[in-house]
Amino acid sequence: MGKGRVIFTREMLVSTMSDRWSAEEIDRAAELLAKGGGRFPSGTRGLPGQFVKEVQRERLLAGMLKAVAERSYGAVTVQDALDRSGISRPTFYENFTNKEECFLIALDGSMRRLSNRVRTAASEGGKGWRERLRMGLAELLRFAAAEPDTARALIVEARAAGSAALLRREQLLDRFAEWISSAAREELPDPPSSITAAGVVGGIETVLYTHVNQGETELLSLLPSLMYFAVLPYGGREAAAEELRVAAVA
Repeated sequence: MGKGRVIFTREMLVSTMSDRWSAEEIDRAAELLAKGGGRFPSGTRGLPGQFVKEVQRERLLAGMLKAVAERSYGAVTVQDALDRSGISRPTFYENFTNKEECFLIALDGSMRRLSNRVRTAASEGGKGWRERLRMGLAELLRFAAAEPDTARALIVEARAAGSAALLRREQLLDRFAEWISSAAREELPDPPSSITAAGVVGGIETVLYTHVNQGETELLSLLPSLMYFAVLPYGGREAAAEELRVAAVA
């Protein structure tokens, strides 16, 4: 995670803005940002003014995540986010009150994108709860590998960024635990209590913390072991062992 300016790719624009703007506008923005080394050129851009403002805001959020990932939340400053986003200080304060607000909004957006990706992947995983869990967990690992700055902010730095960030982190873990518990209740005749799902999610998060904190990005290889751990209290050793084999080729 070397220091440098965040270059918004088309994929990043799609993931953050496709619900509000057209593919043509996103393509044009990606082209201009690539040519400008991460900045929009001055003068005519052929884009709506509000769209440009929203892109600038997303760049600030991405710059904050990158700065926090590189320096830690406690050490990072607004200037660090400006350096990595290529945005001016006045524009920052047009959007955010301070560093904390910017980081919390970046967390909210990242958690929303992660939740949507995991939910979508799980819904495409078939009818069995284990298959849905496997597909969702694999997508979580892909997300963390593809966006290491975001993963570090969510998994590592949110723990040290104050009570508001901690609350968001706990709410995200609770949502994942409720999803696992609900899926198991739908299919198993006598599922364990919801506390079991909370323990599973907590264990998965602890493993991810260790690997992300060490800067590792080859995370999909964790899937078989994590699936074994997740399935064991619900299906027993035989089902967990089967997941070791199935997830290894997923």
